[in-house]
Amino acid sequence: MKTINRPLNAWRRAKPLAFGLLLCTGIASAQSTKPVIDAIMKEEMTNSQLEKLAHELFDQIGPRLVGTPQMKKANDWAVEKYKSWGIDARNEKWGEWRGWERGISHIDMISPRVRSLEGTQLAWSPGMGKKTVTAEVILLPDLADSAAFKEWLPSVKGKFVMVSSNQVTGRPVDNLQQFGMKETIAKLAEEQRAVTAAWAQRIRKTGLTAKTLPVALENAGAVGIITNTWSAGFGVDKIFGANTKKVPSVDIALEDYTLMYRLIEGGDKPVITMHCESKELGVVPTFNTIAEIKGSEKPDEYVMLSAHFDSWDGASGATDNGTGTLTMMEAMRILKLVYPHPKRTILVGHWGSEEEGLNGSKSFVEDHPEIVKNLQALFNQDNGTGRVVNLSGQGFADSKNFIPRWLAPIPDTLKNRIRTSFPGSPSGGGSDNASFVMAGAPGLSLSSLNWSYFNYTWHTNRDTYDKVIFDDVKINAMLAAMLVYMASEDPEKTSTAKAEGVRWPAPQKPIRRGGLDK
Repeated sequence: MKTINRPLNAWRRAKPLAFGLLLCTGIASAQSTKPVIDAIMKEEMTNSQLEKLAHELFDQIGPRLVGTPQMKKANDWAVEKYKSWGIDARNEKWGEWRGWERGISHIDMISPRVRSLEGTQLAWSPGMGKKTVTAEVILLPDLADSAAFKEWLPSVKGKFVMVSSNQVTGRPVDNLQQFGMKETIAKLAEEQRAVTAAWAQRIRKTGLTAKTLPVALENAGAVGIITNTWSAGFGVDKIFGANTKKVPSVDIALEDYTLMYRLIEGGDKPVITMHCESKELGVVPTFNTIAEIKGSEKPDEYVMLSAHFDSWDGASGATDNGTGTLTMMEAMRILKLVYPHPKRTILVGHWGSEEEGLNGSKSFVEDHPEIVKNLQALFNQDNGTGRVVNLSGQGFADSKNFIPRWLAPIPDTLKNRIRTSFPGSPSGGGSDNASFVMAGAPGLSLSSLNWSYFNYTWHTNRDTYDKVIFDDVKINAMLAAMLVYMASEDPEKTSTAKAEGVRWPAPQKPIRRGGLDK
């Protein structure tokens, strides 16, 4: 009886006034669902494919920037993997993007001393062809106004220009808090605030923005743009997209960027040699990868697994969102084995171009109103390698009933760490469940433990295989499979009534042609 009492207690907390009814249905549910729940856990614990999948996707294919050959290679890999498991799968075109492929990069300082520099081309950066450029590095000066900037601008010709703020320390906040004196921590924080504010003012006085400044510099003859977007961790930077069209944009690691900054401020004239290659590939199609296990009783009602497939490409896209991708693939693999004839149709969506604004999932919502209308639930996971710890009702009035109902038979070892909130607030962005929520469909987010995600792996040059905590990802794969199973078997159709007083986000149009000049 103990294994039955635990879920019943959870249900009692969720809906005390109806506990008599739940007592009857809960016992029947626990008895009938236990074999499948147990089978899901056994398969993952004894035959997990996660490490093999991670090696193939992160190490062999690598990052999956929209518009790159690696993105299409990943789409095709996923389709073949699903088919090898006996699951129908397809790549579904939703748009077009600027095609681009990263090449090799070599960057060295050769004066006033020799040092190899750590640097990464920004996404979509122009390359140098087969040339290697050696030139002085200069710093955007603190000029009086836009007129003074225009007068100074010709002096950038033939030079690399640094356009990011300095950092007064390369030590993360948690390191300072562990070892620093209070007065040291406060002083460094104040110094950084002053430096950051002064740099922002320096850019404003040019009459340009951080986005338009690089374009003006390249048009004036600069041979390259050097940035640093420190991610507040040891050795880690954010790697985003380039704004230049003719010369390379390169992120230089904090340790090397601040070195050159200090040299220039001290009166030296550092010289670097740079060789960066990339290829423009024209207009390329973009895809979502969709896989399906057809429902046996209610094939026109749907339960979905969801994770974005694309990534930035400064590293391998392992935790953003490779781990979410593999969670959903593994859940589908297990469900096909232990639950091959679901009551409702089970779909998984691996979305393209989430990083540029949820474009793949928004397109799917726009293209498949029949699925959105009949969606029982969507379970999305995105924020890193950690085990799931939060599950919100996303503003749906009845979420306080259907989510506890689905969680009830799940073993305590998996569900007791999860904090639920009802009705919660609807997502208006952030990840792909928001595309469905904005359309009024129950897109739920399986929000996970942080594992220093935002500092060390989110959009950084360190988001690699070695950051994955596979024990946590196994838990997420089991949880996702169990929730899909329970939602599929639920005799009730999910209510999409919105909770009173909840402000709902408006639907947004996807970008279907990205990075392409009109």
